[in-house]
Amino acid sequence: MLEKHSALIAMSGGVDSSAAAYRMLEEGYRCEGAIMRLLPTDNGQNAREAEAVAQQLGIPFSVLDFTEAFQRDVIDKFIRVYEAGGTPNPCIDCNRCLKFSRLLEAAEARGLFCVATGHYARTEWEPSTGRWLLKKAQTEKDQSYFLYTLTQSQLARVRFPLGGMEKAQVRALAERLSFRNAQRRDSQDICFVPGGDYAAFLEERRGFPYPSGDFVDPEGRVVGRHQGAVRYTLGQRKGLGLPMGVPVYVCGKRENTVLIGPESALFSREILVEELNWIAIPGLESPLRAQAKTRSRQREQWAELRPEADGRVRLVFDEPQRAMTPGQAAVFYDGDTVLGGGTIFQVCQEVKA
Repeated sequence: MLEKHSALIAMSGGVDSSAAAYRMLEEGYRCEGAIMRLLPTDNGQNAREAEAVAQQLGIPFSVLDFTEAFQRDVIDKFIRVYEAGGTPNPCIDCNRCLKFSRLLEAAEARGLFCVATGHYARTEWEPSTGRWLLKKAQTEKDQSYFLYTLTQSQLARVRFPLGGMEKAQVRALAERLSFRNAQRRDSQDICFVPGGDYAAFLEERRGFPYPSGDFVDPEGRVVGRHQGAVRYTLGQRKGLGLPMGVPVYVCGKRENTVLIGPESALFSREILVEELNWIAIPGLESPLRAQAKTRSRQREQWAELRPEADGRVRLVFDEPQRAMTPGQAAVFYDGDTVLGGGTIFQVCQEVKA
């Protein structure tokens, strides 16, 4: 039987996971630290930062090689979704396939009960429903949006010790403990696309440049040539190089054609959501009023969730939403509780100016 007060700390070399390790020790857990090696090109700097903190805290530390799984489950999917015209969210895929699956397996192999991370979120047991809940952090840095794929069995064995802290408090704690990474900046890029140049990454991985194609306006007229559809994202305005005389935006993609139009064409009320995971409820059998968001930094918006016969959910917002994008996540909330979420499959019912 696993010792209940024992944890594998998912360490990244950053300040959040370092503070999480300290908080778990403070709560009386027997801890071990581990960092996931995700890329063959990793120079080991993050691992050295994480190991230094682990040594300072007096806990064992190891490097777990997940490069093959990361390539298959995260990078390959990232490429497929982009090439299909969507916009993937690799951080969510990494959480689902690695952090809260393979790391839990690694914890169990070490005789440890749970995995703790530096995410800003909370978990809570609800006796009335017999379910574990995922809740928003008590801070503006809430990261529950990225965690909606957690299952009941995973929620029972994950810990988020920073869920009640502000980022400034975390940095202050790290400073007090003299952690060498106390003032390390948060990464703003996807870890395998440094600099954020997705098109260059995709072309390097594919070994060939993506073909140019047509920009097409709402009337179906060709108004210019683009340099490969993967270079453009829904809602993009800058960098189109189109002398239209009025502002135009990327409103969609169809194979290698990029559709452009006025900003009003970006707004819609309905989306179809698939690959659903429910947390606070076992499933959706009838329409439900809830709040939802389709981007991590968006404020939750009121909507109705309607079950479809094919298992998908039709999400109908009270007010039109801007640039909802296939491939991104839609996450549903009841106050600060995550009901569940899924992947946007299709955007419906455009609102015309």
